[in-house]
Amino acid sequence: MKKKLLTLFLCIGTLTLLAQTKVSGYVFDENNDPIPFVNILFKGSTEGTITNEDGRFYLESDETWETLIVSSIGFEMLEIPLTKKVNYDLKFILKEEAASLDEVVIVTGKQSKKASENPAIRILKKIWERKRNNGVQQFKQYEYDQYEKVEFDLNTIDSALIKSKLFKGMEFVFEEVDTSSVTGKTYLPIFLNESVKKVYGDNVRNKKREDLVGNKNSGFSNNQVIIDFVDDLYSDYNVYDNYLKFFDKSFVSPLSRTGIQTYNYVLSDSAYIDNKWCYNIIYYPRRKNELTFKGDFWVNDSTYAIKEINMQASKSANINWVKEIYIEQEFEVLNDSVFLIKRDYFLSDFALNKKEKSRGVYGKRTTLYDNYKFDEPKDRKFYDKVVYNYDADVYNREEAFWDENRLEALNKDEKGVYKMLDTLKTVKKFKTLYNIGSILASGYIEFPSINFDYGPIFSTVGFNDVEGLRLRTGGRTYFGQNDLWRLEGFIAYGFRDDKFKYGISGKWLVDKRSRLTLFGGQRRDIEQIGASLTSSTDVLGRSLASNAVFTAGANDRLTNISLTNFGFSLEPLRNFEVRLDGSFRQLRSASPTFSLDYNDPSSPTGISSEVNQFESRLALSYFPKRQMTGFGVERKEKNDNFARLFAQVSRGDRDWFDSDFDYTKVQFSYIQPWQVGGFGRLVTSVEAGKTFGDVPLALLSVVPGNQTFFSIYNTFSQLDFYEFVTDTYTSLHLEHNFNGRLFSRIPFLKKYNLRAIASIRGVWGELSDQNIALSTTGNPVEFPLVAPDSKVYYEYSFGVANIFKVLRIDFNFRGNYLDVPDARRFGITGSFGFYF
Repeated sequence: MKKKLLTLFLCIGTLTLLAQTKVSGYVFDENNDPIPFVNILFKGSTEGTITNEDGRFYLESDETWETLIVSSIGFEMLEIPLTKKVNYDLKFILKEEAASLDEVVIVTGKQSKKASENPAIRILKKIWERKRNNGVQQFKQYEYDQYEKVEFDLNTIDSALIKSKLFKGMEFVFEEVDTSSVTGKTYLPIFLNESVKKVYGDNVRNKKREDLVGNKNSGFSNNQVIIDFVDDLYSDYNVYDNYLKFFDKSFVSPLSRTGIQTYNYVLSDSAYIDNKWCYNIIYYPRRKNELTFKGDFWVNDSTYAIKEINMQASKSANINWVKEIYIEQEFEVLNDSVFLIKRDYFLSDFALNKKEKSRGVYGKRTTLYDNYKFDEPKDRKFYDKVVYNYDADVYNREEAFWDENRLEALNKDEKGVYKMLDTLKTVKKFKTLYNIGSILASGYIEFPSINFDYGPIFSTVGFNDVEGLRLRTGGRTYFGQNDLWRLEGFIAYGFRDDKFKYGISGKWLVDKRSRLTLFGGQRRDIEQIGASLTSSTDVLGRSLASNAVFTAGANDRLTNISLTNFGFSLEPLRNFEVRLDGSFRQLRSASPTFSLDYNDPSSPTGISSEVNQFESRLALSYFPKRQMTGFGVERKEKNDNFARLFAQVSRGDRDWFDSDFDYTKVQFSYIQPWQVGGFGRLVTSVEAGKTFGDVPLALLSVVPGNQTFFSIYNTFSQLDFYEFVTDTYTSLHLEHNFNGRLFSRIPFLKKYNLRAIASIRGVWGELSDQNIALSTTGNPVEFPLVAPDSKVYYEYSFGVANIFKVLRIDFNFRGNYLDVPDARRFGITGSFGFYF
């Protein structure tokens, strides 16, 4: 171990020589209060930084500098001689200036929002006027080359970490330790992903296309999940937009039209940059605990285009698992009126908490742009092209390709990552840790030697009032992420009902271009079919309500279901899916306290307890702006900010397979997320349906109650299962997450970074007298069928999320139908989740 530590110290010493000058420290005023946004600069250079909210700074340079400049408006400037190449934990005291400059009005704290009093506001309004005329937006068409480099680093490396059991046997990785030029912390590179893209755009048609030319990463070249995670984690953004979305949160841009209400702006300096006269404006948030930045930007005095901008997220910003966000963007001058983005640098510090000494992981993305071309129109079909096949060559480019296409050469540390990860893959302990992470992420245990995955492991144990304790085992075939066919199945056993259940399904992607897929399967199981309005077509799908351990009241209205299903689906247009299938179902009560009996003149007793029904279905689905990953029979969604439209016509025919009923059912649903600027995220859902024909309870549309103690979207928390039953229905759900916008304004609550959630949901429905009579048999355990037809049934709830960063609690109130026996007027539900 001593030898390993010696190697580490020698490595750090070597890196210290490579980075010639390093300085860190704090800046205080005469009252020993930290001063934020102080300019720190190597004298005679343009290399500098500013202090953070705690007055802390770190600055490093590859060159040797002898003097450090420390300056801030309203304070006397300091010139500090640097006697050593490495100077850490310095402390500077700034004195207030004896007199202010005539041309500058010094204002501390809150800055004026009026353009007549604040020159920075006048400049900001000019930026708003011109922002749509800057960059590639000035041209009808554009194209450029894009090189992106994403790196993850384990930070705050110390002797305790090096000696920890976690890295026993892997100590060689610490030979790559370096120091961050932004935070001054030591870090160890652990992952590197590079990509080269060709980007095309048409502003007239509002179209954009990206062609991935090459992709390379350290150690995980074939893991599409990691590649997609990296791609989605750092989405594109435009600093001119009003809101910038990072980690699923909308930050107010410092260039936003609402910025005046959110930020303080100060005109700090002016200078020539690339022979263009520019103004420097410093900005910082007016309030804490909001999704805001602090930093500065340089803006041209004639085009009012941004030349450089630095953005650092406020430490008090209501975002989880991210301690630091730092962004730099540089723009090049094409001519007197065109400024184009040249380089984008994004650093995030992922950590369990925001304490200064807490250990975490840096995520760093560097994006470079080059070879711009303009006004070269493409055919309309060019932008509609879809890649149907996995191109292994894209992910296995030769080193000569990267030498030619990298717009920025890898440094020593980045080159070392590839070598280190190749070595780590041979270490047994690393393989074990990687496999554990993969199991937790996918829910499956992989057995690659037999091309089989066991799982999902989270469905192994279940419970309900009929089966009691339920154990389940299952798995799927898995040759790779782009398999053209897949089989999966399960076997389950209930200890209370002493019965086995099973299910098996298969699917085969016949044609990649149209995504023609054949599917089929068979399942015998116990199901809570009163948990959703829009009927599912997933053979192996099972609702959470079927496995609830604790419920409000008995969860005994369960159904024995035997389902056989065959069909096909295709995608004739991008994100537009057509599905045609047929299914045969046998439905009967699974509990002696629940009846699915119906009047049947053909039965010897006049009553039947089992429904045998063939049903054919035509379903149309449309998902505008959906992005998918993968090329096989199963794909994954990359984003969640798109609408979901679904329409289905189901036809029950008694002439097929000796079925019991003739009917037609029409259903429609529309789910839409809305990003409401800095006020959070709203999700709306509309569902409607009607059944034509007489059918029994087992085939009617049950308003989805929720007797579990989990918050489940699109269900009614204060309704019991089967409390309302319909053959015609319309429902509406609204849920808004304020993302800390409200609680950040309450003094004694804002420090907890809580998030307020409000929702309202309602349903109206009818049930014909014929359908009521059909299921009224006199069975002692049957219950009256009631629809919310006299008035719309509604509920509302208020929730508090981000409790301990993972817990959400909803307080649910029943709005009407309070005279119903055993009506639940109030209830509390909750959920767990990891969210930024």
